[in-house]
Amino acid sequence: MRFLAKTASVLALATSLAVIVPSPSHAQATINAMKVAQSGPLLDPEATSWKSARDVDVALQPQTVTAPMNPAPAVKQIRVRAIHNDKWLALRIQWRDLTRNDELLSDTFGDQVAVEFPINGAADALPTPMMGNDGGRVNILQWRAALQRDLQQGPPTVRRLYPNAQDDVYPDQILTAADSLPYQGAIAVDNAVSRAHFSPVLDQVAEGWGTLTVKQQQRADGRGSWRNGQWTVVIALPMSADGPDSPGFIPGTKTMVAFAVWEGAHHEVGSRKSWSDWTPIEISK
Repeated sequence: MRFLAKTASVLALATSLAVIVPSPSHAQATINAMKVAQSGPLLDPEATSWKSARDVDVALQPQTVTAPMNPAPAVKQIRVRAIHNDKWLALRIQWRDLTRNDELLSDTFGDQVAVEFPINGAADALPTPMMGNDGGRVNILQWRAALQRDLQQGPPTVRRLYPNAQDDVYPDQILTAADSLPYQGAIAVDNAVSRAHFSPVLDQVAEGWGTLTVKQQQRADGRGSWRNGQWTVVIALPMSADGPDSPGFIPGTKTMVAFAVWEGAHHEVGSRKSWSDWTPIEISK
């Protein structure tokens, strides 16, 4: 009985922590998503359409709520612009990063940025920006530099990643496709992150810590560019919702958006990140 009582107390504490969100020190400026004539998903970070929007600086804070924490993140501020064409909403995120980390090894991590929207969140009852909470679902669109590199240059080979590795033979070279599955790790169990990707952005949904799930239908897209010690990343999402796991965006209305950044050279991955509170975003007519 003492064990059950202790377990209940721990679960209650975890539930209460899940909705703790540090209050911002000042009101955050509104991001205005300007309407543009450009068609398509608005992926080009250098397109002239971005000149119609203005930059908004968004402060990031350390992730110090759940372990493993990141009390001294590398990225403390990002600069954001937004545009739309009645079909797609796109956000351009920029931040300083002196190292380009877009290749994963056993002891290295990649640069990443995520955009988060509440799903059906009333203004007076928003979910926590830390991956939502029970009953407060969020849509998280995460761009990964390593995914983009693989899409542009092809999947890396073991020989290129580990030039000193030695092997005699791989299971898939001598076994049938079915018999070699147990040796293929995440691919064998159909892990959604390990599937073949057609975009460097993972379209995901969450309702709290430990619930992040890659959606079956991937709708988001994006493109990143690293130049002179700075990442410029565009993340775009269709404005029409396709179900309960997608937000909808209507011109002339407001919603909220939050951000998270991982700096690979700083060993940031998973919950070791910097993140923002909710930031207002207005979809212009």
